[in-house]
Amino acid sequence: MLNMNFKESVVIQTENQQWQPSPASKVFRKPLAREDKESGHATSIVQYIAGASFPAHPHPDGEEILVLSGTFSDETGDFGPGSYLRNPPGSQHAPFSKEGCVIFVKLCQFDPSDRQTVRDNMFEALGRNDSTGVAEVFLYQFKDEKVSTLRIPAGKTLSLQDRSGGVEILVISGKLSTTSGDWPAGTWIRTPHFNYDLEPATEDTIVMIKTGHLPL
Repeated sequence: MLNMNFKESVVIQTENQQWQPSPASKVFRKPLAREDKESGHATSIVQYIAGASFPAHPHPDGEEILVLSGTFSDETGDFGPGSYLRNPPGSQHAPFSKEGCVIFVKLCQFDPSDRQTVRDNMFEALGRNDSTGVAEVFLYQFKDEKVSTLRIPAGKTLSLQDRSGGVEILVISGKLSTTSGDWPAGTWIRTPHFNYDLEPATEDTIVMIKTGHLPL
């Protein structure tokens, strides 16, 4: 098991990790949290080399995807950077990437009654918000679980102390700064209680945040 104690805080700068092989040719991954090697709860950064594909397979406990770069595809369409996808429990697909892509993937972390398929784009969602301050756009909510994307302009400070039920962050672009160090793009944070002191952003920054979902 890897990082499966949800009462502990984890901070990983994924850009410093090495790619590891997966069962599929031309698909590599950086494990962030994993219950078992090839099954159960898993959170990973996954890379598809151009032309990579997986055979059709089911997701009995759901799959959540954020496309970080390139184009990720399956039988439902082609999805570029910023695409946010939810494949609910019981769904099935055969993913591939013609040009290659990097995605953030969460497996087997759905409420069994969460049956909604989602196809959205976080960058397009932020583009519909013209706030000059910290802008937050919700991508999905089911019961206590909330998924949102935030844009933090340079000079502004993100506040997360009031989030309950655990906080999980992926820094998409820019950089978050804390009193103890920086979290550049690619940093993944998971914590039961957000007790970090964030400083004003030194550059425009975009993050994805999940709250209320950790089994605490």
